[in-house]
Amino acid sequence: MTPIVFAAEEKAITQIAVEARDLADRARAQRLKADEYVGGTFTLSNLGMYGITSFASIINPPHAAILSIGAAKPTVIADAGEMRAVTSFNATLTCDHRVIDGVIGATWLNALRRLLEQPEPWLK
Repeated sequence: MTPIVFAAEEKAITQIAVEARDLADRARAQRLKADEYVGGTFTLSNLGMYGITSFASIINPPHAAILSIGAAKPTVIADAGEMRAVTSFNATLTCDHRVIDGVIGATWLNALRRLLEQPEPWLK
């Protein structure tokens, strides 16, 4: 059972968080209505909050894809010849290839990476 936050693209992150927490609490108590877990298209799985750094999820039909988010951790990278510490995490996208071709999934993941690395141009 995957509770659904409908029209998430139209909501502030704080509103999504409040709704997701409410849905999760009611799912644990087995108090969700059918229309709160039927009709989704995309799933986000965050085992990172439990310290899991990398994993791949199984798609919940009829969803088209699921994004698996691992724990954020400090990482040392080389940047223009200099070593520096950054916070990074692993994200794995699993796509139903009947709906989303692998190239489209990779393009979407690349856009997500760019957005997370440099959010300022997207905020305008």
